[in-house]
Amino acid sequence: MKPAALLKAQEELPRKKAGQSALDTFIRTLIILCTAIAVVLSVISVCSRHWLVADRKLFGLWYFCTLEHDRKPQCTTDFSGAEVDGLYTALVFVRIIATFAVVLAMFGLEMLITSQICVDAYSRRKWAYGSGLILLAFFMTSVVVLVFAIVLWNFITLTGISLTYWSELIAAFLFFLNSISGLHMCSMTTSDNSVDQA
Repeated sequence: MKPAALLKAQEELPRKKAGQSALDTFIRTLIILCTAIAVVLSVISVCSRHWLVADRKLFGLWYFCTLEHDRKPQCTTDFSGAEVDGLYTALVFVRIIATFAVVLAMFGLEMLITSQICVDAYSRRKWAYGSGLILLAFFMTSVVVLVFAIVLWNFITLTGISLTYWSELIAAFLFFLNSISGLHMCSMTTSDNSVDQA
């Protein structure tokens, strides 16, 4: 009976591995897709002019605009008209961090895709590095969202926050979710390989 049971277990093992491989590929593809969506949302947010509307004023990373009746918004890169202490310095910092976050996320996404297209001995390492870069992008994007909110806290209302600010917030959440999932997938793969070798 034991040899028969052992033989049956050996026959079922390739099927289980095939099922796990298909699920693994699906999850990794989903992580890559969601990361790409997060990168697009972050790029749109960084390039957008307006993140907040309050008291006939439009606040963005690059421009400050004033709204008047029956006129187009008067936009300028001079933030002194906003009458907010430290706004210009804070926005320069936010721009730099936001730009670096997008660049890191793009490199991370590229490494994730490369690890799946060019499967070799370094694929697991590429996946881990890509997930790590996306995690860094999450921290940097979170700093961008928080600093902008803190500096303009007196002007923030739920109705005044623009879709591009929400997009940056969603991008930060997706960066976090995908990076943690990617690192978890990498750790699971490493543990499975160590079990197989044992």
